[in-house]
Amino acid sequence: MANILISEELVNEALKEVIDPELGINIVDLGLVYSIEMSDEGYIRIVMTLTTPGCPLHASFKTDIEAALWRSIPGLQGVSVELVWEPPWTPMMITPEGRAELGLY
Repeated sequence: MANILISEELVNEALKEVIDPELGINIVDLGLVYSIEMSDEGYIRIVMTLTTPGCPLHASFKTDIEAALWRSIPGLQGVSVELVWEPPWTPMMITPEGRAELGLY
């Protein structure tokens, strides 16, 4: 099988389609995505957290992330989403773009 070209930029753009329904901004700018791993064979692994351990949105985020990546990345072979709690999320992880959207300057 030929190598699939997947860039972190392409993955980030797809992930920006996934919006946190409580805060109304995407999971990338919210700082929930800790890492993106891509293989030449077309597999993507997302390591992420949630704003709180008790957040009931994990299942819907996983589904939304998978759907956004399958829609956006030609040649994708598989997606895995791993939820981690270390390091714990803090509001300091919000990007400048996310802060602007939330009115935090």
